[in-house]
Amino acid sequence: MSTTTNTPTPRRPLPPLMTVSDGAAERLRALYARGQEGKLLRISVKTKGCSGLSYDLGWVDAAGPGDETIHDNGVTVLVDRKATLFLIGTEMDYEVKAMSAGFTFRNPNEKGR
Repeated sequence: MSTTTNTPTPRRPLPPLMTVSDGAAERLRALYARGQEGKLLRISVKTKGCSGLSYDLGWVDAAGPGDETIHDNGVTVLVDRKATLFLIGTEMDYEVKAMSAGFTFRNPNEKGR
């Protein structure tokens, strides 16, 4: 008679929900210190066009019951709980180009852009 013991397979750690680059953290600190003092940046996703989703950023006074709080690189950002599955592993950055500047997202879950 043989007996086998099933040992649970160790789970690999999940990637962080979202990370904030040095450039994005610097820009957020500047925004928080000026006109958005006391507010928090909240990130969500919305349906856009026929190709999928877009990022929606807005200022809120406090975290809501459906928000995940991200503390990274010395800043705090909120993520709408409905957006978490779409944002796992995403890096938020801030880029300055010749004709534009803004927050960008490097999302390993994207299928197209």
